[in-house]
Amino acid sequence: MKTEGFHNQQTATTMPIGKYRSFLDVNPVCLPDRQWPDKRITKAPRWLSTDLRDGNQALIEPMDPARKRMMFELLVKMGFKEIEVGFPAASQADLDFCRWLVEESAVPEDVTISVLTQSRPEIIHKTIDALQGLPRATVHLYNATSPVFRRVVFHNDREATKQLAVCGTQEIVAYMEKVLGDDMVAGFEYSPEIFVDTELDFALEVCEAVMDVWQPAADREIVLNLPTTVERCTPNVYADQIEYMSRNLSRREYIALSAHNHNDRGTGIATAELAMLAGADRIEGCLFGQGERTGNVDLVTMALNLFSQGVDPQLDLSDIDRVRRTVEHCTSMDVPPRTPYGGDLVYTSFSGSHQDAIKKGFADRQERVADAGGDELAVPWEVPYLPIDPKDVGRTYEAVVRVNSQSGKGGVAYLMSTTRHFDLPRRMQIELSRIVQRYTDQYGGEVTADDLWQIFADEYLPFTSAQGLKPWGRFRLLATTVTAGDEGEQSVLTATIADGDEEHTLASRGNGPIDAFVSALSQLGIEVRVLDYAEHALSEGGDATAAAYVECEVNGQVLWGCGVDPSTMRASFKAVISAVNRALR
Repeated sequence: MKTEGFHNQQTATTMPIGKYRSFLDVNPVCLPDRQWPDKRITKAPRWLSTDLRDGNQALIEPMDPARKRMMFELLVKMGFKEIEVGFPAASQADLDFCRWLVEESAVPEDVTISVLTQSRPEIIHKTIDALQGLPRATVHLYNATSPVFRRVVFHNDREATKQLAVCGTQEIVAYMEKVLGDDMVAGFEYSPEIFVDTELDFALEVCEAVMDVWQPAADREIVLNLPTTVERCTPNVYADQIEYMSRNLSRREYIALSAHNHNDRGTGIATAELAMLAGADRIEGCLFGQGERTGNVDLVTMALNLFSQGVDPQLDLSDIDRVRRTVEHCTSMDVPPRTPYGGDLVYTSFSGSHQDAIKKGFADRQERVADAGGDELAVPWEVPYLPIDPKDVGRTYEAVVRVNSQSGKGGVAYLMSTTRHFDLPRRMQIELSRIVQRYTDQYGGEVTADDLWQIFADEYLPFTSAQGLKPWGRFRLLATTVTAGDEGEQSVLTATIADGDEEHTLASRGNGPIDAFVSALSQLGIEVRVLDYAEHALSEGGDATAAAYVECEVNGQVLWGCGVDPSTMRASFKAVISAVNRALR
């Protein structure tokens, strides 16, 4: 055997890589004494939902008023305290929604509404006018600051770009003081749009100039929002940018440093989390990552990432399916089944080895919780392949394990246990999984819990156990009486067994009821040797039933049988009949 040259070499492509440049070659970021890698996230950030603005503007069909109201009510119920509702100067629909919030007194006292505006006086005036009557509101000013936008879109130099931000801030301050009442709590947010591509020294210069106008103080916070409007660098580079700004901004104690991340490179969540390590106080995003192009950062995933680390996300996601259904209805877009925490398949394992580990993990946890007096919170969550307890977000355990051609005994056994309360012995699990494997190889697709029950009942139980099954099997147990022998004496059995259309009443003796029953079968020419036996209750109370499992050698075949009956003894006899019928099938 040779191992030399085992790894194949990747080959060059003909893709036009020459037209692209490394991000750090375009916008160098140097922070050799960075501190963020040694930090930990220990509390939730301030959250701002932009579902009704950034999320809505990205929809093929923007939300109608009814859907906007439903989304707003969901956000409030989840616990969002800052909600961006639109661009009222640019959209009549956004303006109408702002006014509806005022006229219907729909905004709780502890919720701040945010609206977006460009740096133009007429737009600023219309934006602020839309807010009159709200208890709390933030005006969010933005202008693009990156070199490409300065050169290509606006034909501005640095000074003109900075003055656009300064003049817009001046206009906002003046018009707020003119028209907003004393009862309204008014805030201000500034975004150097395309921050990620803006030279750090210039981004700092613009933010300082804006603050010189707003004059942040203890009772006059400013939100400085630093967006990856288009995600163009790795998360660690953005974290360096955030730490640089956080360390160099003056009046830092009066600033809410905010991150607004998109997902163009697929790392929006990692980018936002590293930004928190680097000093971001506030995160803007959308539920399930709605938003322009590849979407805004997914606030559901971010919040539950915190939850999975023992940090209170301060957003209520205890019924994640309700949140998902509402988002899907309001946006007319589906949440993909593999979406973290909220997708249909994220708590589901098809792989046999995964299913086996999950099954063992649940059993271990059940035992440890019992040892802790039933206190769930006293036992840390440690179940393989499940980062959180599905029950904590309103999911059930029924869909945790699903069966297909890749599944093994663990998945089959888990479904039988959780949906039908059959705790199969280990070797019987292996036998059943092979039967299910043959089924999936023949028919393909997934085997649901109902499908599995049909397969199990058809193989092991009378045809009456499940709908749609055809009768089969040579023998049926009709009646039995057993007299237990005194100490040292054998049990005496009388059994009536149907063999096709014939009935046989058999009498026999044995070292216990099962041995006596096997002896009775030998009178019909059936030689059975019992190798293993297990039983358990399927239910409790007056109508309790029992399940019995018997591993038998029948005419040289080793296989399992199962019986169900209110009588444990009759259940064991039925299990022997089940094994015999399977051997003769």
